[in-house]
Amino acid sequence: MSPIFLLVILFSCLAMGIPVAISLGLASISTILLFADQSLLSLAQRFFHTMQIYPLLAVPFFILAATFMTTGGVAKRMVDFANALVGHFRGGLAMSALLACAFFSAVSGSAPATVVAVGSVMIGGMISSGYTQRFASGVICNAGTLGILIPPSLVMVIYGAVTETSIGNLFIAGMLPGLILTMAMMATVAVIARRQDLPRQPRATLKELFRAGWEALWGLILLVIILGGIYAGIFTPTEAAAVSAVYAFLIAVFVYKDITLKDVPKVLTESAKTTAMLMFIIANAYLFAFVLTTEQIPQAASEWIVGLGLPPWGFLIVVNILLLVFGNFMEPTSVVLILTPIIFPIATSMGIDPIHLGVMMVLNMQIGLVTPPVGLNLFVTASVAKMSMEEVIRAAFPWLIVLLSVLIIVTYIPAVSLIVPSLLGVL
Repeated sequence: MSPIFLLVILFSCLAMGIPVAISLGLASISTILLFADQSLLSLAQRFFHTMQIYPLLAVPFFILAATFMTTGGVAKRMVDFANALVGHFRGGLAMSALLACAFFSAVSGSAPATVVAVGSVMIGGMISSGYTQRFASGVICNAGTLGILIPPSLVMVIYGAVTETSIGNLFIAGMLPGLILTMAMMATVAVIARRQDLPRQPRATLKELFRAGWEALWGLILLVIILGGIYAGIFTPTEAAAVSAVYAFLIAVFVYKDITLKDVPKVLTESAKTTAMLMFIIANAYLFAFVLTTEQIPQAASEWIVGLGLPPWGFLIVVNILLLVFGNFMEPTSVVLILTPIIFPIATSMGIDPIHLGVMMVLNMQIGLVTPPVGLNLFVTASVAKMSMEEVIRAAFPWLIVLLSVLIIVTYIPAVSLIVPSLLGVL
C-alpha cells in the first residue's frame, strides 16, 4: 500500500503544479509518517546528512565556476574561436554555434548556462546573417544539452555520488559520446545548409585563427586542469571543482578583466541562489530515495523486472523509455536521484557497466531538457530568443532525431562510452 500511496502523492503534487523538490519532500514525509516507524527528527537528520556527502560538495563549486564563465566574456571568445575554425563552411555560423556550445559545455557543466552564454551571442547574429529565428533557436536549444554530457557535468557528479561510481571515469566516458553528438549535429547542419543554401563566413586567416585560439585558450585550459588534475592524482573531483572555481575567478577578473572586483559579490549571490535551489532539490530527492529503500520498493521492482526474463538489451529498452517519460516531467537531477536506486542494482546484476549506464542516463536527460512540458532548455531558449514556448518547441523538435540516434548508438554499443576510459587504463 505504501508504494502506491507514495507515488500517488508525488504525481498528484506534480499535477497541481507544486515544485518538484516540495513534491518529493511531501510525498516522502507523508509516507514515512503514515506507514513507517520513523520520527520527523530522523527525517530531518537524513535531510541534512545529504549536504555532507563529500562528492556533492563539487556541485556549488562547479556552479560558481560556470557563473564566472557566463558573466565574463569567456563565451564570446569561444564563439569567435569556433567561428574562425568552421565559419567559412556553408552554414558555418550555425556550426560555429554548435562548436561554441561544445567548448562552453567543457567549462560550465550546465546546459542552461550554455544556452544563455552562447545563445545570447549567436542567435541574434545568426538571424542577422540570414538564418531563420526558428533554425537558430533550435540549434542553440539542442546544442546546449551538451552541457550535461561533456565534462564537467553536474548530472554525472550526482550519479557518481548516488552509485559510488568514479566521477572522474564518468567525465572521461562522456568525452567521446559528446564528440559524436557534436559531429552528428554539425553534419545535420551541413546537409540543411546545402539544401537551403545557407550563407558562409569569410575564411579566417592563419593570424586571425591563432589570435582567436589564444583568446579562448584561457577558458579551455579549465577542462585540462579538471581532468588532468584528477588523473594525475593531484586532487579529487571535489577538489578539482574548487580549483575550477578559483581559476574561473582569476581569468574572469585578472586575465580577461570582464568582471571587476565590485562585480564579484553579485556573481557570488547568483551562484548561491542557483546552488541553494539545486541542493534543495537534491536533498529532497535523497529523502525520497531513502523512503524507496525503506519500503523496499527497489527490491520489489528488481524482482518484478527480473521475473519478466528480459535480456540485457530488452532491459535497456525499458530503461530508456522510463527515463524519457520521467525526463518530460522532471529536471535531470531529480530523475537521476529517483530512478537510479531502482535501475542501478538490476543493471549491475545483468552485467551492464555502471559507467555505460551513467552515460546512457545522461543522454536520456539531454532529451528531457528539450521536450515539454518541463524541458528546461526550452524555457531558457524562449527567454534568450524572445520567442513563445510553442515556437521554441517546434524549433527544437526536428533535432530530437539526432539526439535519439546517438542515444541508440551509445545504448547498444557500450564501447562508445567505455573505450576512452579503457585506453587510459582506468577501467
